[in-house]
Amino acid sequence: MESSYHDWHQIILSTAFELTGPEETGGTVSYEGLKELTVSLLTHLRSAMFPQIFGTGRGCGHHSDTCLLSLQNAFVQLQQAFRTVQPDAGGCEATALELIRRLPEIKATLDKDVEAAYMGDPAAKSTEEVMLTYPAFEAISIYRLAHQLYEMQIPILPRMMTEYAHQVTGIDIHPGAKIGPWFFIDHGTGVVIGETTTIGHHVKLYQGVTLGAKSFDVNPDGSLVKGIKRHPDIGNHVVIYAGATVLGGNTTIGDRCVIGGNVWLTHSVPAGETVLAAHGKSSGGGK
Repeated sequence: MESSYHDWHQIILSTAFELTGPEETGGTVSYEGLKELTVSLLTHLRSAMFPQIFGTGRGCGHHSDTCLLSLQNAFVQLQQAFRTVQPDAGGCEATALELIRRLPEIKATLDKDVEAAYMGDPAAKSTEEVMLTYPAFEAISIYRLAHQLYEMQIPILPRMMTEYAHQVTGIDIHPGAKIGPWFFIDHGTGVVIGETTTIGHHVKLYQGVTLGAKSFDVNPDGSLVKGIKRHPDIGNHVVIYAGATVLGGNTTIGDRCVIGGNVWLTHSVPAGETVLAAHGKSSGGGK
């Protein structure tokens, strides 16, 4: 016998009450729609910086028109996002304008990242190909926007941005990581870069590289200690090949080092050294 309207309506109402509980007044922050807003915001911000790549005009009008419209849309959406993640903070308009002022600087760094990819990959036929097809540029362009927001101490939103990039590219870069210009990730799938990692300029990573934490300090109550250095420091002109794992907040990889594939490192490597996967040891020569 089929349930009556009253039966199924009551079941739905009681289930909804169990899932959400009684309505609270003034206590609960709603993040409804924030994921969709974050994706749209990224589209507008990157369209403003690279209208010829991320613009949605489909060839209509001038790039300057696309840039202007994208900035206007981003300005509105930034304020919406800030009000959601910081409902009591105020100053959303000024904070949104601050990020927009920083976009030319972010773009200049991304231009160097594109150059590094084009110069560092013999398969790249043009810089446009890098921007349109390389998952690394997708992830790095989102990371550099998220990192600015992280530095501005905006909660939640930076992590949502980089986790969106993680979902679509398989590249996991925490927005707190500090990464210099001319950064390139070849292939990219499975790369993990932790929150307190620092990376110098002209660094190249291959797929499956992990720059992670060796262990976690624990408070007396058993909870994890937060806010401390946990991830390695990578110098300038470093290459780390596929599957290598570098762990620990006290681990430093010096300038001009080469770390071979599948190497597991929890200790520092002096500048100019090559660490070979086959032998698991360092060899001099600055290769």
